[in-house]
Amino acid sequence: MTVRKKIIIGFSILFSLFLVWYLLIKETDYCISFKVNAATGTVFQGIQEWSNAQGLKESERYVILEKRNFDFIKHEMTKKEVQMHYTWNIIPMNDSMTKVSIGIKDLNHSWYNKLTAPFFNTEFKEEQIKKISGFKKGLSEHLKNFKVRIDGEGTTEETFVAYINLKSVLQEKAQNMIANDAIITGFLFENQIKIKGRPYLEIVKWDRDKETIDFNYCFPVEKPTTNIVNNDVKFKTLPAVKGLTATYYGNFRTSDRAWFALLDYAKKHKLKLENKVLEHFLSNPFNGGAELQWETKIIIPFASK
Repeated sequence: MTVRKKIIIGFSILFSLFLVWYLLIKETDYCISFKVNAATGTVFQGIQEWSNAQGLKESERYVILEKRNFDFIKHEMTKKEVQMHYTWNIIPMNDSMTKVSIGIKDLNHSWYNKLTAPFFNTEFKEEQIKKISGFKKGLSEHLKNFKVRIDGEGTTEETFVAYINLKSVLQEKAQNMIANDAIITGFLFENQIKIKGRPYLEIVKWDRDKETIDFNYCFPVEKPTTNIVNNDVKFKTLPAVKGLTATYYGNFRTSDRAWFALLDYAKKHKLKLENKVLEHFLSNPFNGGAELQWETKIIIPFASK
């Protein structure tokens, strides 16, 4: 057998293996990637909010098939006879830049799309580019509404507080605070307990998989001279903690964007953090003003060795 025939046979085998992989094994029909100046968790939350909005705007139904660590989420989308899979890989590149890669598969026309999308501007390809471009534009607009600055290692001071314990999904943290604000402030007013500073939010348990939080809405107060018992409002001392800190500017509803930035920073710098967060709100949203001027100090404690 001549060298030329060996080359042709080898190339044919490789090409055949490629076709088998591309047509039968490769899970997606088309892939779109872009980079964004945001933490992985911020992108992850943006994807979920976008899919909910698509349900209302485009009558598309999105079901989460799999998700992982704020860096991977797989959706199944159905709309009448259309059935699609969207696989999102969210990859941190440095402390602030993230690469987003979306694998798209049409479950009813996969082979056709695999054969045509790389070479032609098909209806499928143009629709997906338009859809993902819309998501990217919405994410970019959202990023204009807040700022996060990583401040590095820091410590908090021990603080005596009155608090009310609440539980919610992560996305409804601020709504729960507002809904219960009158309960705790009313109790303090009725019992003539003086508030000594701006409130804290103590996340005592953060389930990242379920995206739920168990938290205490706290106000620093003077210690009561008598024992006051209440079913909702309790007293305790917030201990001094050492951890990774950030300053967040923006609406308190999305202060978790700073949490995600801290997680990405810790991962890159090989720092171990607790699944707890302490926020100190230095601005009063009830006074109004530009949201980008609302300041919150945030610390995630270092994990115990």
